[in-house]
Amino acid sequence: MNEPAAPLPVTYADVAAAAERLAGHAHRTPVMTSRFVDAATGARVFFKCENFQRIGAFKFRGAYNALARLDAGARARGVVAYSSGNHAQAVAAAGAMLGVPTVIVMPSDAPAVKVAATRGYGAEVVLYDRANQSREALAAEIAGARGLTTVPPFDHVDVVAGQGTAAKELVEDAGPLDYLFVCVGGGGLISGCAIAATHLSPGCKVIGVEPAAGDDATRSFKSKTLQSCENPDTIADGARTHSLGKITFPLVLAHVHDMITVDDATLLEWMVYLWERMKIVVEPTGALAAAGLLEGKVAVQGARVGVIVSGGNVDLAAVCGALDRR
Repeated sequence: MNEPAAPLPVTYADVAAAAERLAGHAHRTPVMTSRFVDAATGARVFFKCENFQRIGAFKFRGAYNALARLDAGARARGVVAYSSGNHAQAVAAAGAMLGVPTVIVMPSDAPAVKVAATRGYGAEVVLYDRANQSREALAAEIAGARGLTTVPPFDHVDVVAGQGTAAKELVEDAGPLDYLFVCVGGGGLISGCAIAATHLSPGCKVIGVEPAAGDDATRSFKSKTLQSCENPDTIADGARTHSLGKITFPLVLAHVHDMITVDDATLLEWMVYLWERMKIVVEPTGALAAAGLLEGKVAVQGARVGVIVSGGNVDLAAVCGALDRR
């Protein structure tokens, strides 16, 4: 970890305030254990199962917290968001609950199940070509034309604070942790979770896990300079982000202890392991943290280990095709 050069934009007080807003609206998802995983790792492992969260992923936490913080005028006008799937569904669902109109910019190759679910929550979906269009630019154009508030998928203080409530609940329910493994896309989840874990469980080492094909956050963490990765080709569609953000990058540097990567073949292997051993539906991105642990790149023998299972919205056609090719 690194000492920040300036005050950080999100603190544990923000996470605690987000938890109060989410109470009664987000699910307090279960913490599960597996004797098979404990035997394989030599550790006591606790899985925070955000695949059982509303919309099937942790993203609901940040989206609801961000929309709940809007003033009445902004709520009435509505919001625009951009996402390959889980943040899209989260903003749409939160908007439906809070009476906020939502427009979601999604790539034309996003998992069909996620596009359908987003529309099912009542959102207007605008598709774009990720190879030739910028989702940020398109969202900004829509926001300007319609007077909407933009709610980005990770680089937003209220989103980060909301995501951190997952780790807050995990430590409260499982007790102190020595390690916490978290998947990394744009860094919103790991930033918030690291803030909560290090506050509630001092000494806990937070480990970020990325797909090897989209290792921009790992390179950024190691070099201490922001790195990017254009349209990474990985089955972990929730981690196909361009880079960490202006908000999340300094938070990662300040609170995260290490970053590791797993390739897609390894990720799929451990995803299926979770399906078969723990009987839970986990999408590839949702299995990243567990794969990082189970690969054994970090010595955790004898430790108490938390793992954030980030989502369970499986694109069965894509995953089954990838498994067949493997």
